[in-house]
Amino acid sequence: MAISEVDLRRRWSDGQACHGLWSTLPGAVTGEVLARTGADFVVVDLQHGAGAEAELPGVAAAVTAAGSVPLVRTRSPAFADVGRPLDLGARGVLVPNVRDADHAREVVAACRYAPAGGRSIGRLSGGADQPLVVVMVETATALDDLDAVLAVEGLDGVYVGPGDLSLSLGLTGEQRREELRGVLSSIVARAGAAGVPVGVHAYSGAEAAGYAAEGATIVTVAVDAVSLREAVTSHLGVARGGPEPDAR
Repeated sequence: MAISEVDLRRRWSDGQACHGLWSTLPGAVTGEVLARTGADFVVVDLQHGAGAEAELPGVAAAVTAAGSVPLVRTRSPAFADVGRPLDLGARGVLVPNVRDADHAREVVAACRYAPAGGRSIGRLSGGADQPLVVVMVETATALDDLDAVLAVEGLDGVYVGPGDLSLSLGLTGEQRREELRGVLSSIVARAGAAGVPVGVHAYSGAEAAGYAAEGATIVTVAVDAVSLREAVTSHLGVARGGPEPDAR
């Protein structure tokens, strides 16, 4: 059954986990294939993915037609980079590199038309009047100001980027993994206590299920390029005489 950004907002606010996929590969066909898995949302990554803004109308339309909600991780938190995907079909944005609560308020304002914000009229294809606004917690300054970030009016959720956050906190490497995991769990708990939907970037269903068990509702299950590589590597291994993958 097709869902909309309104459904996602309601489900997140009700504490219901919604499961999505992260797309770094370009093209409308990629978006459609991902959406047809039954994912609640598909995030098109403009910051680190191979897709381009010019593809967004087609990708967003394909994702929507396949029954999922097209979201975009923007290239940056700059006003133009936040607003552009919303004019090209995205039903919401995940905004990286947000510094603190004041910065989060600027992001929300960039997603709302006047008088609530400063978004410019000029939507070209699809999109939404009230798109979802999620800011990424991936810097030490955002973590330091987390309580204030969680209190920002109009914010639909926070999404943790463990990789960049580990760099910012100096918690890289296997020996610091447990310490980082504790920080991630704390963010999920604090967001839950504040009644704010929260997600943590994951690369597998098992990892995503672990975050969901702690209270995450913005549940990213897999990244397309990673899953493709793992699946093809597994098939190649079997074809070359290796063991069949565990079916459990």
